[in-house]
Amino acid sequence: MKKVFFWIAAITLPLVASASEADLKMPELSFGQRSLLEWGLLICGLGLLFSWYYYRRTKRLEAHSAMLNVSKTIFETCKSYLLQQGKFLIVLFLFIGVCVAFYFGYLRNYPFSGVALILSWTIIGILGSYSVAWFGIRVNTLANSRMAFEALKNRPLKLLGIPLNAGMSIGVLLICIELILMLIILLFIPSQYAGACFIGFAIGESLGASALRIAGGIFTKIADIGSDLMKIVFKIKEDDPRNPGVIADCTGDNAGDSVGPTADGFETYGVTGVALISFIVLAVFPQFQAELITWIFTMRIMMIVTSMLSFYVNGLYSRLLYRHRKDLDFEKPLTSLIWISSILSIAATFLASWVLLHHLPNDLWLYLSGIISCGTLGAALIPEVTKKFTSPKSGHVQEIVKASREGGPSLNILSGLVAGNFSAFWSSLVFVGLMSIAFFLSQQGLGDMMIYPAIFGFGLVAFGFLGMGPVNIAVDSYGPVTDNAQSVFELSEIEKIPEIEKKIERQYDFQPNLERAKYLLECNDGAGNTFKATAK
Repeated sequence: MKKVFFWIAAITLPLVASASEADLKMPELSFGQRSLLEWGLLICGLGLLFSWYYYRRTKRLEAHSAMLNVSKTIFETCKSYLLQQGKFLIVLFLFIGVCVAFYFGYLRNYPFSGVALILSWTIIGILGSYSVAWFGIRVNTLANSRMAFEALKNRPLKLLGIPLNAGMSIGVLLICIELILMLIILLFIPSQYAGACFIGFAIGESLGASALRIAGGIFTKIADIGSDLMKIVFKIKEDDPRNPGVIADCTGDNAGDSVGPTADGFETYGVTGVALISFIVLAVFPQFQAELITWIFTMRIMMIVTSMLSFYVNGLYSRLLYRHRKDLDFEKPLTSLIWISSILSIAATFLASWVLLHHLPNDLWLYLSGIISCGTLGAALIPEVTKKFTSPKSGHVQEIVKASREGGPSLNILSGLVAGNFSAFWSSLVFVGLMSIAFFLSQQGLGDMMIYPAIFGFGLVAFGFLGMGPVNIAVDSYGPVTDNAQSVFELSEIEKIPEIEKKIERQYDFQPNLERAKYLLECNDGAGNTFKATAK
């Protein structure tokens, strides 16, 4: 034990001689600034009501008992996975908690109450990542059976709405909880401890997200490959009920594409905010610190408003365009949601920046807005680039299909590598271009209020990239719901139930179309896979 503490001291003692994030002292906010951020808490509360409403709306949707039973089995397996992950996180926290307590209590001479406060925020950070992941998996496993049943009604637009409602419920809840917790630290924690609490919160978020993201990603690939091997060896369908790996595969879809991204998203939004706050306190001249911190949090509050507004605008737009369609390209309304959200986010950024910062010299509000907008624009451009290589209708995907049919495994692999490399190349060009613009804008007077303006500019690009947070999470969560819905449909064996069409018509008052349902679920799954790739 002495050797452990020796190495901890050897690593951390050099930090004691200089200022660190633990020494961050939050600037005093004016009455108007505090009032503005307190209104932000109210908006977050409304966002939580939005999430709860769509959770309850999804849960109230009807579904056949055979599908509900499969969905329940998937959730129970997911729950076992999450409980196991929770036990693992407790063990990880014991190690990290000792290091945090040693650093702040022994090396930094914080009183016991201060160390306990910091550790409590570390625990809150872990619980935040874990709880939003649990909520996400619960909503998605409710939506999968409802979507499978809805496919029988041959209403494509309704089939779009179920996974999108579930995804927005998760995305808005994630951002609201994140923002509420950070606002509590800023507004109600004593300024001498606020910086350390932000760091403890970020450590907890990262700890929870790293375990859930990495483990979930590995779990889903192992389960997916195992299920595929069974399919190949025994020559059965992908979601054949005789394949014992299918439930594990469905659980993996949620663990890798719901739990992982949700926890990771919670951590990313939090850590990015903590990094920007740390930079403002360390590198921005004191007279500007309170204004910029208020501005950063206002941008986060606007993120919630613009995302919910985009969701409703896109819903109205989709109903006007596709209400009477019997066939639907599910990628189009998802794409329009991203672009509407991006445009509204950029407009809100410029408006809020002018209101809060227009009095600063050299039109700094304009340049700061432009830098953030580079990131927000990137969040819309990256999906456009990625779709060219991952959409079922794209030339590259069709080329891979042709290579698989005519050239076998080796040509298939080569074709996939070519498409992947091209995708990375064009995405990188988008990143480089937008960050170059941000660098140029950061040199237009930002140096008058801070040191290292380019670093702040790059941080704002990342912040803007996350500015469509709920929408990004929504389109990412769309994938596991659509993927699971196909599996639920097959595993329920609803087609084999005697006189199932008559029973459904008698019980639910509509005439089901089983073949059409499978077609619509397949099309929607293609869109889900495409947007999973764009979100990653």
